[in-house]
Amino acid sequence: MNRDKIETLDNPLLQSWTDALGLPPFERIDAGHFEPAFDIALDAHRAEVERIATQSDPPTFDDTAAALDRSGRWLARIEPVFRSLCASRTTPALQAVERRLAPRLAAHAASIQRDPRLFARLDALVRADAPSLDAEQRRLLERLHRDALLAGAQLAPAARERLGQIVERQAALMTQFAQNVLAEEQQCLWLEGEGELVGLPSFVVDAARAAAAEHGRPHSWAITLSRSSVVPFLTFSERRDLRERAFRLWKGRGAKAGDYDNRPLARELLQLRAEQARLLGFTTYADYALADRMAGSPSAVFDLLHAVWEPAKRRAAREQAQLEAIARAEGGPARIEPWDWRFYAEHVRRSRYALDDAEIKPYFALDRMLAALFDCAQRLFGVRFVERPEAPRYHPDVRVFEALRADGSRVGAFLFDNFARPGKRSGAWMSALRWQSRSAGEVLPIIVNNSNFSRGAPGEPVLLSLDDVRTLFHEFGHGLHGLLSNVTYERLSGTRVLRDFVELPSQLFEHWALEPEVLARHARHCLTGEPMPPALVERMLRARRFNQGFETVGFTASALVDMILHGHADAQDLDIAGFERETLARLGMPEAIAPYHHLAHFQHLFAGNYAAGYYVYLWAEVLDADGYQAFVEAGDPFDAALADRLLRFIYSRGGSLEPVEAYRAFRGRDAEVGPLLAKRGLIEEAQPA
Repeated sequence: MNRDKIETLDNPLLQSWTDALGLPPFERIDAGHFEPAFDIALDAHRAEVERIATQSDPPTFDDTAAALDRSGRWLARIEPVFRSLCASRTTPALQAVERRLAPRLAAHAASIQRDPRLFARLDALVRADAPSLDAEQRRLLERLHRDALLAGAQLAPAARERLGQIVERQAALMTQFAQNVLAEEQQCLWLEGEGELVGLPSFVVDAARAAAAEHGRPHSWAITLSRSSVVPFLTFSERRDLRERAFRLWKGRGAKAGDYDNRPLARELLQLRAEQARLLGFTTYADYALADRMAGSPSAVFDLLHAVWEPAKRRAAREQAQLEAIARAEGGPARIEPWDWRFYAEHVRRSRYALDDAEIKPYFALDRMLAALFDCAQRLFGVRFVERPEAPRYHPDVRVFEALRADGSRVGAFLFDNFARPGKRSGAWMSALRWQSRSAGEVLPIIVNNSNFSRGAPGEPVLLSLDDVRTLFHEFGHGLHGLLSNVTYERLSGTRVLRDFVELPSQLFEHWALEPEVLARHARHCLTGEPMPPALVERMLRARRFNQGFETVGFTASALVDMILHGHADAQDLDIAGFERETLARLGMPEAIAPYHHLAHFQHLFAGNYAAGYYVYLWAEVLDADGYQAFVEAGDPFDAALADRLLRFIYSRGGSLEPVEAYRAFRGRDAEVGPLLAKRGLIEEAQPA
């Protein structure tokens, strides 16, 4: 069916989108539009690929590699809209469609990557090593060839067919895993009287009241399982029994028998991954996953994780001793539990640094922090943001901005979806409704940042915690990586880089959140407009390394469990809960600290692309800590020459450069681990005894 005929169909996904920024007509799209639209898009893509694969002439870069990158435009248009709505505004009808479509979409993508005819053409081009190709063309060819190898394009037909079955089943399981977590997160800890609010600052009470109203109970208070809701409750509630209940709800997602039990899904996924790795010639799934990462091998990952694990545990042990001393002095437990740590850590922070969230949050109104993001982006990269309230949006919470260069030319569009609500998955993430490219004409990016901040009282400004501010800057760093992309080929665009490089732009941008110059300009009191007092800034900066034993242990425990789990050659009959307990005990996990994620709700591993890859945040932190040190050494967080190199070699290059080359081009050398250890306060602990 040609394009003109397709656009006459009564389906907004298949018609011309007239919005000036290229946004879809969200208000006209419903769940029933997706399957017929995908039927057409998948058929069209298959036909294009078939033409590429069956050409009789010897392959050229343009008729094979570039043609593959240009193909599938209907699919590239529809699929991001579908995935965005499934994550951010799902419904039972849309979830049913997602369960049906996820295996089809995964199988379609994998079938192209492992097509032996396409691989033969790509392989011939790689072997020919044509001198006429430029660096970006070579990089695209290399990435497509690598994709095909890791998808099994060289395997015998029976093995390729089995891989296809594995990919389809994995997609179905991962979709169900995510939907189960979302269903579990509809639970709340309900607070019914003033006696259950004791110790909670007004911003927590207001957010709990707003959450209860969203859940249809306006006369109660709800502590949701969003991090922005449950962590403040664990930090401030004086009701230890309620802290324990909130903690167990939060950490117990997906781990109870019943309709939303994720344990059997995770076990089957592990079995399929182990089989997938064996079919592709790898001993374990971890070996397979690391074959296309900067780290290169599981041993390199373990070297990094163990470099911080023991020092972090020693620091955490000292922190725990301090917390237990305070707890005993206040008549609390002699031995603290995981639901006590944040509560008593807040007491230590107040005592040592005269600092608490209730004092900080009035200076971190959401609107002012958005202005801080935009100001930093303009000063570093010359991009300004103009809100477009008339633009289509999929939910009233969404705010749409046009990104412009100094000369007024458009860079792309940027959407912020900042609040937790029913039907939206937890966490924070960046995605794209459209990736930047030039291979099929100039295509400008449309980037989406999602967060799950808590609302305040009606009519009051939304106030963020310091953790929320870091999250906002982190996801905006990802967003800039997509927005500022300046490459020819979509396969190399934006965040489509190696998994352990993708977190560098996001974590690097976090550093500007606490720059005194940025705070002085944007951290202003929500009522008076007065800037944050210098003494408060100093106390906040001095407290940056506070509780880092706890934070580092919590993260590293999850990363180690992930790597050890995916290092199993056979996951048959694996009890994931028992495995997790035994592994943590063997590692010497402190009982008073919980891992960031338990396996039954660990969506990075079982509903995302971070299996044998959760370590990447720490790997990238080596790069971001070392990279930001360049600005420290320059004495200016907005040093123009450094910002220019940062844009040219990191934020705009996508996957068009090998990550090690990109970092060297920016920094002038390889990264060093010292700044990371200093950032986390582990320098002393890292030295020999």
